[in-house]
Amino acid sequence: MLHTFSGIILGFVGFILIYFLNRDENIDILLNPLFIAIFSFTFAVSIGVVWEIFEFSMDSLFGFNMQKSGLVDTMWDLIADCIGGSIAAYCGYNYLKKGLPSYFEKAARKILKNNSQFFD
Repeated sequence: MLHTFSGIILGFVGFILIYFLNRDENIDILLNPLFIAIFSFTFAVSIGVVWEIFEFSMDSLFGFNMQKSGLVDTMWDLIADCIGGSIAAYCGYNYLKKGLPSYFEKAARKILKNNSQFFD
């Protein structure tokens, strides 16, 4: 459950990074919605992989038991990361391509409004 939700959250973080860069008028590149969705997915999965490397390192170096059952735990964690990243990428793609209403847009607008000192 944790890895699925973190995959969704990290997928949306990856989406936000590219989405705002894509909307910047100073950058002359307009990215395809499919590319943005793929980046969102790979961003979430990449962070999940880094976390699994961290777990392996802690288990190997300090004798922790973060991986519980080893390879099986790691693989299920990565599968859950992929599911979460896929959900975020799918929602982001639908938002960009089909113009479907999105809770993401409401959340992004609220974040921008509450943190206007950080954004132009």
